[in-house]
Amino acid sequence: FITKGFKDALRIAYQNRPDLFAKHIELPSLLYEQVVEVDERITTAGKILAPLDVERLQADLVATFEAGIRSVAFVFMHAYRYSRHEERAAALARQIGFEQVSTSHEVSPLMKLVSRGDTTVVDAYLSPVLRRYVEQVVGELGGASVKFMQSNGGLTDASLFQGKDSILSGPAGGIVGAVEVSRRAGIEKVIAFDMGGTSTDVALVQDGKAQLRRETTVGDVTVRASSVDVRTVGAGGGSIAHVPELTGALRVGPESAGAEPGPAAYNKGGTLPSVTDANVVLGYLPSEVRLGGDMEIRKDLAEKAIRPIAKALGISVKRTAAGIIDIVNENMYGALRLVSVEQGYDPRDFALIGFGGAGPLHANALGKLMNSWPVIIPPGPGVLCAYGDATTRVRDEASRTFIRRFSQTTVSQVTKVFEKLGAQAEKTIEKEGVPKKDRTITYQADIRYHGQGLLLTVDFELKDLRSKGLDVIGDQFEDMHKQLFTFALESDKELVNLRAVAQGRSADIEPQVLAKGSRTPNKASIIGTSTVYMDQKDQQATLYKRSELRAGNEVPGPAILLEMDSTTVILSGH
Repeated sequence: FITKGFKDALRIAYQNRPDLFAKHIELPSLLYEQVVEVDERITTAGKILAPLDVERLQADLVATFEAGIRSVAFVFMHAYRYSRHEERAAALARQIGFEQVSTSHEVSPLMKLVSRGDTTVVDAYLSPVLRRYVEQVVGELGGASVKFMQSNGGLTDASLFQGKDSILSGPAGGIVGAVEVSRRAGIEKVIAFDMGGTSTDVALVQDGKAQLRRETTVGDVTVRASSVDVRTVGAGGGSIAHVPELTGALRVGPESAGAEPGPAAYNKGGTLPSVTDANVVLGYLPSEVRLGGDMEIRKDLAEKAIRPIAKALGISVKRTAAGIIDIVNENMYGALRLVSVEQGYDPRDFALIGFGGAGPLHANALGKLMNSWPVIIPPGPGVLCAYGDATTRVRDEASRTFIRRFSQTTVSQVTKVFEKLGAQAEKTIEKEGVPKKDRTITYQADIRYHGQGLLLTVDFELKDLRSKGLDVIGDQFEDMHKQLFTFALESDKELVNLRAVAQGRSADIEPQVLAKGSRTPNKASIIGTSTVYMDQKDQQATLYKRSELRAGNEVPGPAILLEMDSTTVILSGH
């Protein structure tokens, strides 16, 4: 339900054209089934141009309900600031019996109709499905207190978990786990990559904190909600290698063999050559590996799958497998550059942490490409997301649009808004049982130069704002602008959105401490040797059982470290 006259606003959106020169444009699919216009209008100053036509709205809601629709979204003009029409409409919808009622002033209380509308529609679309799942989980656990990971890397109570905050909650858990592991290692600047079966997620950690972004695009949908700045590329263990007839050049992905039938080496009926098959052919996944602890790997089937590619290229099966690995590494390297070089960061200043089921297989090679050292492989790399879920904190945000040039506002005005937002966010985590002594509140502002469209987010402490004035925000903004674009402007700075973030205390989980050992690994850690193809030749790699290694052990490459949930490759010369 949208303000009369804006029926097609979300369909038209921003008229983005991902493929500028495409002759046949395929419009993105829509999440909503129908649009109903509502006769109402409030100006930016709060003046009612058209009062809400309650009688007509009620009739439209009844007709929609009788058509079988049970989830509804309300997106009214300027409701982020003046919400009374949306509130009245939502009350009517609930009286009629709609199961899900999402209002834009609650879901995304910020300006820009399209972004606010898209986010509200996503929430209305996902929340019913999410609620059924949440209720099932809570029911199975006998009414225990259950919290869920959000896209922003924080926890929230099951009753407060919203669809808009769930989209990147899976990858966020892994990044939070990477932050915790690197913190315990004493490293605050890390680039993290999580490589699984179908894709790789990458993120940058600066000063012990994962970078966040305010808008997330998944497929054809853009959601305005805080999320860990995760970039995804179609490069995973199941990514399929192929040689297009037109170019005759080797390509890898984004198509994937998936879990069923999976790579050919899994012996589940798969026949297409995948990245996993290439790792098997090269000896990086030796026969001693049992996936999940018990599944056998078939090298003969992997070689059979890659042989047609090798024939098309006119080279050996091993060289083809090495080419597949080189290409998939370059694909991931491109994603890693997105969160580092293209954001103004030098990857040489960062460590690299690789996790996920396939991440440790490629971490050493990516460390070479990025020149990012050290390369860290955490304990249990295949389940680091679970570790992140267990070590993160309860989190809630409150935000509002507040468009003021620095020259047209005062510290007192801005501080009052932040205080209200802080109280609002703190009240939410108080309801979740976070004691006062464990609560912390931080503040953020989205800023731009006046007349500019780009927003940058600045973090700061409210006490610094009170004592030092708006320059606390402005100076950081200029530093960020210079880092991204190499210059700053003389133009007046402008506040756009203000935000308060309330968090609880992270769980105290005792880390596993390895017993100290000598420089040379003990004999119990050595399983044997295996032939690997590395540096364009066959070499003998030592196989180690990671659980038997001790702190201080040095493992020269070529070597392969085996554990239940992942396999780590150490290249020769490392």
